Amino acid sequence: MDLGTQPSLTGSHGARTTAEILTDLRAKVRTRQELVVGEWIDVVDWATDNVVTTTEGAATIMDGVIDTGVPIAGDGAPLVSEFNLMEFIAVLGRSPDGGRAYVGRIIECAWRLPGIYASVVEGRLEPWRAERIADLTRPLNADAAAFVDRQLAAVGGVGWAQLERLVTEAVIRFDPERAEQERQAAADRRRVDLDDVDANGQVESHAILDAADAHDFDQALSRRAKLRGQLGDTDSFDVRRAKSVGEMARQDLGLDLLFADDPEVEEVAQQPSRDPGRKVVLSVHITDTSLNEDNPFANPVGRWEQGRAPVSTAQIKEWLQAPNTTVIVRPVIDLADCVPVDSYEIPDRLRHRVELRDHTCRFPGCPKQATRCDLDHATPHGQGGATCPCNLVPLCRRHHRAKTFSKWRYVIVLPGHYLWTSPQGHHFLVGPDGTRALDPPRTVDPADPEQ
Repeated sequence: MDLGTQPSLTGSHGARTTAEILTDLRAKVRTRQELVVGEWIDVVDWATDNVVTTTEGAATIMDGVIDTGVPIAGDGAPLVSEFNLMEFIAVLGRSPDGGRAYVGRIIECAWRLPGIYASVVEGRLEPWRAERIADLTRPLNADAAAFVDRQLAAVGGVGWAQLERLVTEAVIRFDPERAEQERQAAADRRRVDLDDVDANGQVESHAILDAADAHDFDQALSRRAKLRGQLGDTDSFDVRRAKSVGEMARQDLGLDLLFADDPEVEEVAQQPSRDPGRKVVLSVHITDTSLNEDNPFANPVGRWEQGRAPVSTAQIKEWLQAPNTTVIVRPVIDLADCVPVDSYEIPDRLRHRVELRDHTCRFPGCPKQATRCDLDHATPHGQGGATCPCNLVPLCRRHHRAKTFSKWRYVIVLPGHYLWTSPQGHHFLVGPDGTRALDPPRTVDPADPEQ
């Protein structure tokens, strides 16, 4: 081979336009997914033929050893023949451990998550996403797994953070004893670690904190960093936050560690120590009845607005027992309500409605939290677009710029549902269930009313 020869930049198919490359790639991705789905169906058919219910029903007996069924999925999924599983994994070309896990995920979906399995077979959910869901649901009991399946089957897919929150909610709802044990075990792992001092006199720190404590700490650092900037500190915001840690430690505002019988601090101890306390904002769904045998569908799960996570009632009670805690109760917000304002500036009450509706940046696949996004006027304000929730869309700064300065465009199909068009004419539907690519691509720009 002549090392001076450069490879062809056009590949084996000759010169193609960007649009042609993307169209070919989309077709290949679809074909690859169809092949994987076919493999899933083969796995389920094989498992159906190799279920072991009793020792008498075992597929084989070799050297006097009974071929027992092995559990490779969650509670309620069938046991499969151990020896036949070895053969099947070899045919798949996978390692023993990796193949066993792979087959177990498919069985988990087919028997315990039938809605998810149907979504895979029908092409509405990528198999690799379903495998990730199966990994999270396998430890759940049957009721909790069925709850996750019902929530996800209709929408096809969600982001990983939202999926993990859904699994957490399922455990709280249907296995509260396990949820409380896991919460207590996690609380026992709280700690703050400081590494050794490096050559530049800096120390890296790591901490595991209670979620509400971490929120308080984060808010305090940001507040102090902002104040330092207003007072003339020219360091970056992150540096000012780091400097605030030492400032807080030296002032020791949160704890009264002074003892009146110590003569060195007697005079200071007479000054009252003031703890500003905690301000907790909770969005709580309240039902008229409690969860019991007669009412298994009541909602025992609280929702912490600032942490965007489901929490158990035990966790809420523990947070609210902190001294000087202030609880703010907000009225229920009708997300369908649309009351515009005359100005371009967006008031907090409208921003809050949009954030509750959309949760994340609405660009295809972007997980950025809506609370950290810009709010874009779908119809520009200068062109008559109203400043109201129905015309406001959260976009992170990067994707806001893409929409403004490139040929990416979107239209609002329904409240919370957005149809995006890429520069090459590919379409993506973004909604509460995540992002779905639409085929085939179209050349019409939905943002251009003249087309």
